[in-house]
Amino acid sequence: MAFFTSPSSEIRRRIRISIYAIFIVIGAVFFLTYPLADSLKVAADYLDSSIIKDRNGNIIAILPNSKKYFSLPVSDPPSAFIRLAIQKEDRFFYRHPGINPFSILRGAISYIASGNTRGSSTITQQLVKILFGNEQSRTLRNKLIEAVYAIALELHSSKREIITLYANAAYFGNRVQGIGEASRFYFNKSSQSLTDTETLALVLALGSPSDRYPGSYKNNSMLPRMAVVFGTAIDTSYSLMAPDGRLSARQTDSTSFEINSLHIPCPDSCTLSIDSRMTQSIREILRNNLNLPSLSNAEHGAVVVIGLPENELLSVVGSPNPESPAPGYQINMALRARPTGSTAKPFIYLKAFERGARPYSLVEDREYAYRIGTGFAFYPKNYDGTYRGTVSLHEALSNSLNVPSVKVLEFAGLGSLYDFFENSLGLKPIQPLENYELGIALGALETDLLTLSHFFTIFPNGGIFKPLRIKLDREEFIQTPMGANILEKRRVAEEDVIQLINKILSDRETSVDQFGMKSNLTLSSGSYALKTGTSRDYHDSWTIGYTPDFLVGVWVGNSDNTPMREISGQMGAGKIWHDVAELFLNSRYNKRNAFSFDLIREFDESGTIEYGLAGDDYSKNRLLLEEADRGSVIDMPHDADVFLFEKNTALQLISRSRAEWRINGEYVGDSESFTWKPSAPGNYTINAIDANGNVETIHVRLQGEE
Repeated sequence: MAFFTSPSSEIRRRIRISIYAIFIVIGAVFFLTYPLADSLKVAADYLDSSIIKDRNGNIIAILPNSKKYFSLPVSDPPSAFIRLAIQKEDRFFYRHPGINPFSILRGAISYIASGNTRGSSTITQQLVKILFGNEQSRTLRNKLIEAVYAIALELHSSKREIITLYANAAYFGNRVQGIGEASRFYFNKSSQSLTDTETLALVLALGSPSDRYPGSYKNNSMLPRMAVVFGTAIDTSYSLMAPDGRLSARQTDSTSFEINSLHIPCPDSCTLSIDSRMTQSIREILRNNLNLPSLSNAEHGAVVVIGLPENELLSVVGSPNPESPAPGYQINMALRARPTGSTAKPFIYLKAFERGARPYSLVEDREYAYRIGTGFAFYPKNYDGTYRGTVSLHEALSNSLNVPSVKVLEFAGLGSLYDFFENSLGLKPIQPLENYELGIALGALETDLLTLSHFFTIFPNGGIFKPLRIKLDREEFIQTPMGANILEKRRVAEEDVIQLINKILSDRETSVDQFGMKSNLTLSSGSYALKTGTSRDYHDSWTIGYTPDFLVGVWVGNSDNTPMREISGQMGAGKIWHDVAELFLNSRYNKRNAFSFDLIREFDESGTIEYGLAGDDYSKNRLLLEEADRGSVIDMPHDADVFLFEKNTALQLISRSRAEWRINGEYVGDSESFTWKPSAPGNYTINAIDANGNVETIHVRLQGEE
């Protein structure tokens, strides 16, 4: 018997094969177009601007995207914008697969007739064109490629996803990309808060944003007519001028002025430790105080606030009004190096305490003559020009006395202080520290407010020096202008000597001689410490103060370095410091922690309570500086001095009385003043022995080519 296939069976087989083939083709198209659609979504991500937010989620700044435009993407475009955009640009958006054959045919006829193809692209095709950057290159080849990609995007995206991508990619003129940034830039509100009239003004910019952006003449003139066409009511109170004055104001608040000057890398959106609302309040405090008659000749100021113990940078204000065209207002003075005045003294006393001195140690506050490199003498003076005789180190630091601080620095040793600043804290001075010598105790050292504030955090943090944190969403820290790149915390001082410094700086009673019982430095909270500073001839006014929860640093002066009229640290920076500190005392940043003084011991051997450490030899330590001064022989040079070695270099060796001089162990002379001419650069040990047998040894370095 012969077997054969019936016609109906053959037809069914062919149908099955055709169906399989169709599914295979559809599947192949689907999978082959996925990379195309995915590449478009990746390209859309590159249109998003990096957004810098503060710790509370408030936007500080919006940075240019890959097209140098500003974009603030939204996840949910307003329905009114979607409706009007579709009505204007693509009425069949919900019906076509990415391309509209009828629109293409109409465009082709228009091109044949007039050479114009406008109106033939769907919203999906427009989106692809933007993502490809083909706005200015409308070749046939580009249009065909865009059509393929448009179909691919439709296959792998919902209509809602596509219209959202379009809303965020559409260009609205003035370097504004996307409905989110357009709403903020033109109307200073979120896209969801737009009125119907504002929404229509944005929609009219589509297709011709360079001359129809909101506020332009064409946009304003088209609004009434297009409102009738689209069935939208016009708000009669609507009036928007061209935003020419806002073209450079892309940041959301003035905090961006300081953030930009800090050059914080933020390739992706990031969240900073900054509190922008508190920063705005601080700027207002700074501006209001600088407008007071008492500060009439102080034009500029800066404030830094650091959250403790984490060392989070909460605020940087470097100008009272960064939008002012007045000279100096466009400079972030929180980053400019200035003479620090007496704010360097706590570090000097810290090094002295490490060497055995104590707050109860005595020092003579009297006239001293110090010889300088010229051979002449200079006489350091106190702020008020008077001497107090024998005082304790507690009194000297509390009242910021200059003369005793010079003696304390002599005792601590210049080399020890240099090493602490440069190696422990990472200071990068604008000139070698050796150039300042004892002038550091008199306020000559220069640094900027941000760096100095960071250094001061070792006191409330118990001797631990921590990186200055700037980002909350990642472990990234800021390098201050004159500081090293600190990435890990490290101990730079023992907690017991730190507690001695905190005890003195928080003692308002002992400082009454200099600052009075009640002043700008008096806060409503009892647990705070501070140090003021005034540079020579009143060029700079400083106050750095802290609680265990936050630190506030303030500088006041003039950016052109002109002096102020007798504005001290207390009168100038102190008033601003008080107002900012009170602001934070009444904020969530005040956790009401108190200083710890558990390592301090009280002594009552002199009739008054004095502070030291357990195990102290009170009698010995009390006279420690006097004994050290009595055994001092050499006036010039100082230990750790560095000199430039050149041909015919000569150094003046000066002793307090006639002395025998030895250099690297070799006898070189016997006199009160001796001129030494080194033969080569290098390190030298200088010994001087006076008639009483006192021996002093110092080390100097001559720099130069061998």
